[in-house]
Amino acid sequence: MSSIKQFQVTFDCAEPARLAGFWCEVLGYVVPPVPEGFGTWEDYHRSLPPEKQVVYFACSDPSGVGPRLLFQRVPEGKVVKNRVHLDVRAGTGLVGAERLATLEAECARLVALGAVHVRTLIADDENESCINMQDIEGNEFCLD
Repeated sequence: MSSIKQFQVTFDCAEPARLAGFWCEVLGYVVPPVPEGFGTWEDYHRSLPPEKQVVYFACSDPSGVGPRLLFQRVPEGKVVKNRVHLDVRAGTGLVGAERLATLEAECARLVALGAVHVRTLIADDENESCINMQDIEGNEFCLD
């Protein structure tokens, strides 16, 4: 029986560096250091022979707790709703008006980074409030 506990979440995208930067800001993640002798990851990737220029960017939780995120360039654009999405846990442990205010404040911060507010779902008898959003390339995620 497998006991794998670590995993990576991979995003297909058009602009890996830009999307990685966005998610680093959202989650407080960091991009690994650039290889010695290069000013940026873009410089490093451009230095590789064309057949080895797989353009990707990874970022990770500096505490080592959260999963690594990998953003890889693909030629096709996003055309349908995600089958998997991230839930950004901004309101954990909060309820009612306090939760909604926290989610709305985080939503405003993410919109300033380029995210799109899709809709706010207000608490009902079964579920607490959450906010549906899209990242800078249109990938759905939730603030909950």
